[in-house]
Amino acid sequence: MLESLKTRFETNPARHPGVAWETVEALLLGNEARLRAAEWMEQSGGEPDVVIFEGKLLICDCAQESPRRGLCYDGPARLARKKNAPPSSAMEEAASRGLRLMSEAEYRHLQGLGPFDRKTSSWVLTPEDIRALGGALFCERRYGAVFVFHNGADSYYGVRGFRCTLELA
Repeated sequence: MLESLKTRFETNPARHPGVAWETVEALLLGNEARLRAAEWMEQSGGEPDVVIFEGKLLICDCAQESPRRGLCYDGPARLARKKNAPPSSAMEEAASRGLRLMSEAEYRHLQGLGPFDRKTSSWVLTPEDIRALGGALFCERRYGAVFVFHNGADSYYGVRGFRCTLELA
């Protein structure tokens, strides 16, 4: 996994200007939980890479299309389904690995680094007031623009996945 991450890091320097690979490697190797989380991101199709967002060093899912699809937003929504509940949810999967869903601001920043989700969409962290009403937010890129939409948190589709972030420093 570290070799794949290093290759992606070196191939996409605009995602993390001024950051040395040795810094990233030390931060991962110095924290077993971070290393395991990054490995899961890689194994589950996220194609993680290092991104600088608001001065923070993050590892984010940078796959062209949203990974880990076909899950509803969170556990309460999954448990509330009367029929055909998926085996897990985006929030449960991320949290169980020490990760979190990408925020809308992080998603928009990622889209500034390249076109992502041109055929898929990604659940993003949803404000509590929206979630309390049963909704959840997702984003996608169409027509050269980034769109934010809403759906019932219990919905799930084969083209909707989720992107994770992991704070390194």
